[in-house]
Amino acid sequence: MRRATGLATAAVAALAWGEWLNWRWSRVLVGDRAGTSTAVVVLGFRNPRPTPNLINRWRVCAGLRSVTDADADADAGETRVIFSGGENGAGGTEAQLMADYARSVLAFDGTVVLEDRSRTTWENITNVIPLIEDADRIKIVSQPAHALKARAYLRRQRPDLAAKLVRAEDYRVGEWLLVKPLLALYGLWTLRVLESDERTVSS
Repeated sequence: MRRATGLATAAVAALAWGEWLNWRWSRVLVGDRAGTSTAVVVLGFRNPRPTPNLINRWRVCAGLRSVTDADADADAGETRVIFSGGENGAGGTEAQLMADYARSVLAFDGTVVLEDRSRTTWENITNVIPLIEDADRIKIVSQPAHALKARAYLRRQRPDLAAKLVRAEDYRVGEWLLVKPLLALYGLWTLRVLESDERTVSS
């Protein structure tokens, strides 16, 4: 009984830790900038098949809810969704797969732009810069740790554009709850490349 109680306590602690860390990452390197145009950048995930996998389907959903959850002072009609991701190994690109899913399955009828050359997160940011320069606000969508890494890369490449970063809707309490501890562990590993000032909560 005591052992079972201890295991249950440890499990609850792990879930709470994963939830907290993902919540925290979603609030790093973002501000509350206002504006009338928003660029929502959805980062692709490895997808070596002709249909979008679970991760890419979720990222598309998170990207689209980042559009509909636009702040009251932003006109959703001036929001563009940029799907970013290069060749998927199945004769297509991650960007096209995500765009097709948004259009055909989720019935999204807003403005869509494709960036279909990137193979790494650094390239994602490099290649979307010309597509987001004129936006008042920028949202980067992925799992929280990956999105933070991408925001840090934008800050390194174009600090003027990083000043336009605002929160996306890629974190929700309880979503992916059971795997959030694993996502947190992986996030800690992947974010080891960031400097200490790139891990500071800014809002």
